[in-house]
Amino acid sequence: MNPYSYLSGVPDANLRLRQTTRSWVHYSVSFATAHPTPYRENNTVRGEYFQPWRAGGRPLAILIHGMSDRSLIPCKALARSLAKRGIASFVLYLVLHSSRMPEEVRSRLPNLTSEEWFESYQISVIDVRQVIDWVGTRAEINKEQIAVIGLSFGGFISAIGMGVDKRIKAGVLLTTGGNLEKLARMNKTLGARLGYSATEAEFNHRQNRYAQYLEQVARKGFENVNPMEKGFLTDPMTFAYYLRRRPVLMINALWDEIIPRQAGLEFWEACGRPAIAWFPAGHTSIWLWYPLISWKVSRFLKSTFRL
Repeated sequence: MNPYSYLSGVPDANLRLRQTTRSWVHYSVSFATAHPTPYRENNTVRGEYFQPWRAGGRPLAILIHGMSDRSLIPCKALARSLAKRGIASFVLYLVLHSSRMPEEVRSRLPNLTSEEWFESYQISVIDVRQVIDWVGTRAEINKEQIAVIGLSFGGFISAIGMGVDKRIKAGVLLTTGGNLEKLARMNKTLGARLGYSATEAEFNHRQNRYAQYLEQVARKGFENVNPMEKGFLTDPMTFAYYLRRRPVLMINALWDEIIPRQAGLEFWEACGRPAIAWFPAGHTSIWLWYPLISWKVSRFLKSTFRL
């Protein structure tokens, strides 16, 4: 079962020039989603593309924001910084962004149904894959040098995207972890947001089932294992096996109130212990360290793609 499969093909994209600088040119990009819903607002994928002026095949970083609109701010800052260093960047507006969310859904966020949450993951991962389809037509992009950079919820999407699409060669996962049920259990704020409630016995039973499922995924591949719960397919931990021995940089906050340190370490272990950096900050205050984070991200991508 692969809920992230779709009818691939080059999307018919609309580009609108927004800004030109000495280092890069900035476009707005939009195209129809390959996973339409009854809501008109959901069905147009939107993003911002920063194209470096430098000639030759350039790497591409797809930046994926978190659940709040505010998380677009560091994404755009990173995109401009990377473009200045010769790395093209695409800032993707997720279906959870207010500009792509109908009022009827926005008024209930985060209290969505399990089906609505599941579909938000589906659409988001497929959107990322469609961006890769689109850049496949761009002469300035090196198709073998595509990376994802995900913040918080965007990190979940990035990890899943890397697991299902081998065209993504590297990933930067910021303030991200795995095992979402344990996250909700450990973090009362997140649990309340997601409407999570379970007794100790129920939690332990589900964790045992999930551990068994992860063992089968490692042996057979996630597409060849029937998940005991549909939500297993939206958990980054399910796809951590596919991130092993691949270029990954994790950046986490020591005092993260959303993704506790234990959850970050558990996911890091499942990914094969990739490079990881810890900052003395919380989930959002980590961006007070933006200059150093930007430097680390740039250095990682330049090293990975041997620029």
